[in-house]
Amino acid sequence: MSRLTQRELENYLWGAATLLRGLIDASDYKQYIFPLMFFKRLSNVWDEDYQQALDETGDEGYATATANDRFVIPEGAHWNDVRAAPRDVGRALLSAFLAIEAANPKRLQGVFGNANWTDKAQMPDSTLKNLIEHFSKHDLTLAAVPEDELGNGYEYLIKKFADDSGHTAQEFYTNRTLVHLMTQMLEPQPGESIYDPTCGTGGMLVSCLAEVKRRGGDTRTTGLYGQELITITAAIARMNLVIHGVDDFHIASGNTLATPAFVKGDRLRTFDVILANPPYSIKKWNRGAWEKDPWGRNFLGTPPQGRADYAFFQHILSSMDPKTGRCAILFPHGVLFRNEEAEMRRKLVEADLLECVLGLGPGLFYNSPMEACVVICRSRKPAARAERILFIDALAEIARERAQSFLRPEHQARILSAYRAFTDEPGFAAVARVADVLAADGNLSIARYVKRPKVALAGGDATLAATWTKFDEEGRDFWSGMDALVDMLDGLMPVEDADA
Repeated sequence: MSRLTQRELENYLWGAATLLRGLIDASDYKQYIFPLMFFKRLSNVWDEDYQQALDETGDEGYATATANDRFVIPEGAHWNDVRAAPRDVGRALLSAFLAIEAANPKRLQGVFGNANWTDKAQMPDSTLKNLIEHFSKHDLTLAAVPEDELGNGYEYLIKKFADDSGHTAQEFYTNRTLVHLMTQMLEPQPGESIYDPTCGTGGMLVSCLAEVKRRGGDTRTTGLYGQELITITAAIARMNLVIHGVDDFHIASGNTLATPAFVKGDRLRTFDVILANPPYSIKKWNRGAWEKDPWGRNFLGTPPQGRADYAFFQHILSSMDPKTGRCAILFPHGVLFRNEEAEMRRKLVEADLLECVLGLGPGLFYNSPMEACVVICRSRKPAARAERILFIDALAEIARERAQSFLRPEHQARILSAYRAFTDEPGFAAVARVADVLAADGNLSIARYVKRPKVALAGGDATLAATWTKFDEEGRDFWSGMDALVDMLDGLMPVEDADA
């Protein structure tokens, strides 16, 4: 079959999802479509390797061994075997998935997720047969769809599923233009280890690998590591990395705070580069265990029960390599100034780990109007940046089209230029001394350090800067009050001793 264009590929992939409309919730599309697409890809690439080796040698045994070098498709577990099943298609799929995972334990263990393929009430044979026939329309060989193009198609599906599934999307989708900016700021290098403790579908890891490649580096020496709470999302991350041609990766399922997956002896494993978009202010987590954390991640203190943000923050800081470690974390602005976290924030500033606080415009959190911020830390800051913190106010550096916010290349370029310059830029960037930040009780609110230009407002002498300061102060008071109300309501109900 002929090579697919990117648009044809996207329409083909999304066409499979449309077959499920009205049958299952949109948030469940991913647990069926991704495994089927991946199964089709594995089978087609295996056939491609086999046929190429057979054409070259005429030796069927050699051709099979060559195809199995990439990954093994056991007898009876090929796409064509399932396609030929006359009934119980879900059971045939599940058997094939389990056989492939067992035959490729290092690369593909758990990759197909845990969807209930044998539930005929939800996924009858007719629906599965329609999906299989839809995917059978095109070959997904490397020749027809190279890795980068299928990876782009995969990312397209993730975005489409996020659009369809609404508020549940944040758990597996982070704005890709923002992720690209974060990777450029951290400059991952060949041979480095890259980690995402709340990796979702692996988009940040893939972006780091793309940045290494863009800069002319050898991606084969770059190790990718991630942990994800939700099993099917972790499986999607594994598929995503394989589809992007990644060999050296380790994606673990499980709770990062309760049971970190990457440890060495009695210590956390450390990494060169860490990117993360942790869940926001989760309330059901084991605060009591954190007070006596065996990994020593509570070096800044114990966060309040109603907000685990600084638990994730401290896990990330503890996971940075003591010499080369650097991180970029996407947070809501509250982590910069909330009163209940003031002591932890003060200790963070005192440790001189904090390099940059980047404020961004609204809408970059998926399906949320909140303004985002990126916090960048380094284990060892360059001498010229020691005892100093850069604040960037990029609230206006944002575009919005079709109800989606994103960063244009020129927005990313301006922010990146300010970060690399690490100097004052009136109305946009300011360098503050650690001593001055501590004098402000560790308050990291960007408006405190980056003074916006004065602009006369109609009907009075107020300035934009004064208006912003007033808005900032009133906003903090409002949200502090709302937080107190929520905490009070939580106190009226029993709190589960969750492991989150």
